[in-house]
Amino acid sequence: MKRSGTADLLLHGGAVPSWLFHRMKQLTLPIVEALIEEKGKDDFLERLSDPFWFQSFGAVIGMDWNSSGVTTTVLNVLKQSINPVSKQLGLYVCGGKGKKSLQTPNELVVVGNKTGLDGNYLSNCSKLSAKVDNTALQDGYNLYIHSFVVSDTGKWSVVQQGMHPTNGMARRYHWHSENLKSFVEEPHTAVCGENQGNILNLVHQKALPTQRAILEIANEHPDKILKEVPHLLVPVYHHIKPKDVDMKRLGSILWLAQENETHKFEDLLLLKGLGPRTLQSLTLVSEIIHGTPSRFSDPARFAFAHGGKDATPFPVPTRVYDETINVLREAVNRAKIGNSNKLQAVKKLTALAQKAENGFSPNTNFEALVQKENEESYKHGGRSVFGFAKPPSQNTQLRLF
Repeated sequence: MKRSGTADLLLHGGAVPSWLFHRMKQLTLPIVEALIEEKGKDDFLERLSDPFWFQSFGAVIGMDWNSSGVTTTVLNVLKQSINPVSKQLGLYVCGGKGKKSLQTPNELVVVGNKTGLDGNYLSNCSKLSAKVDNTALQDGYNLYIHSFVVSDTGKWSVVQQGMHPTNGMARRYHWHSENLKSFVEEPHTAVCGENQGNILNLVHQKALPTQRAILEIANEHPDKILKEVPHLLVPVYHHIKPKDVDMKRLGSILWLAQENETHKFEDLLLLKGLGPRTLQSLTLVSEIIHGTPSRFSDPARFAFAHGGKDATPFPVPTRVYDETINVLREAVNRAKIGNSNKLQAVKKLTALAQKAENGFSPNTNFEALVQKENEESYKHGGRSVFGFAKPPSQNTQLRLF
């Protein structure tokens, strides 16, 4: 089994308000259902094991784009959204934060009893993946989150997170059961992060003689230990900067979302009546469902779907959020009874936006875009932990394009 990636994140406190968490759950379920409808459970598990997709997903549902809280929130949302319909979806989410993480092995035994899977084996996989990241690989991060997502086919992904006691950072680890070989011999695709001196890695191939001799070793710089891992290192500053977003990708979405453009495409007739702001959000949600791994290299871009709970880059547009939920939920429900036309129209959004990128000149004014979203936030029911958005006292004109 290969660990599929890691992510270094800023420790960030603050609970998700109930009005936003409720919407997160309402949007998460149809996203997961659409993913399964399109590509199956295995594809969902593979996406879950990608640190860039995971962070992008957290951003698109309105969580802080660069904080460690993305991990806690996304896993909690997934558990509360998926588990009530686990039998229908064939997916089960176990574990969580703190004491809940310790219940993971027992929960997996229960899943085994429900599905006919070997619950004891799954329980052992849970314990070993946690032991590797917490003990065998001593990189200074102590685990406090452990979540195990398994399908009724027996495939699974693990997402767990550790906290560093001194540097104010958290590190998230992603595992995927595909190609399981060994937990004690090169289980990771790679281990990457900022150099913090020597670390202890007793599961590295070079450490096999040390395992047998039960000797302690101090390993090389992590970049030299293992290579080519997807590793996400988000900046510690809070506000999104232009360099954090691929403006060519975001610009093509903004272009497509304009009403005079979407009306030109016959494939989008089933989405007729949606305003440009909802189409902007829906296109980013569509990419979460249909985008390939290379499309998630700039997770901050997905914050331009529904903003963030702390108003970064802008308050959550609750009316747009609700409309996005309704459109996607209706599309998924239709697909369940054999009418997938609307779900295909949603898929077409991301295909058209990507097509528009060819030869697209990104001339979007980033600062103007953020200002426009904030100034118009009150029109869309903008809300954050600081309250409801209000009309601007003065409207400084900046050109968006």
